Amino acid sequence: MRRSRGFTLIEIMVVMVVVGLMAVIAVVNMGGGAQQRELENAARELFLLMQTASEQAVLNNQEMGLVIDDESYRFLAFNSLERVWEPQEERLFSAREVPEWMALTYQTEDNLPTLPGVEDDEDAPRPDLVFFSSGEITPFEMQMTAGDNSDLVYSIESDGLNGLDWRTPGDEDEL
Repeated sequence: MRRSRGFTLIEIMVVMVVVGLMAVIAVVNMGGGAQQRELENAARELFLLMQTASEQAVLNNQEMGLVIDDESYRFLAFNSLERVWEPQEERLFSAREVPEWMALTYQTEDNLPTLPGVEDDEDAPRPDLVFFSSGEITPFEMQMTAGDNSDLVYSIESDGLNGLDWRTPGDEDEL
């Protein structure tokens, strides 16, 4: 008498339930991380652009600035002949939109030095952060979060002399 080899219907059903549960768990874990990945990409892009602007300021011996609005940010270049800030013409530094779900906040010190002889036209663009040709940067601290989610904070900061620092969620604050 030969026994047939194969799987019973119950064995097949148990395997299908286990595979289904694993698929549901994978979809739930991946679905919630899309906004987190987009936030990390936006923060990393801004950090790299700021590093590049700082390097360009030194290499070209021309001050560069960053204007931060509620919905966007853009880079400016200082025209030393006319003593005004002008929009940066390089495509790399074109204006970028901030996603509406992302909160971008920054703090700088009060009474920071300005460039001498800059026209005080109220309508002229003025940068919030300046990347000086000497390698210095306006001291600042910037945070990017996904709305009100205070657990997920990406930070970019500078003391003004030692370049830019990047902090991801979970990084320990250095005191």
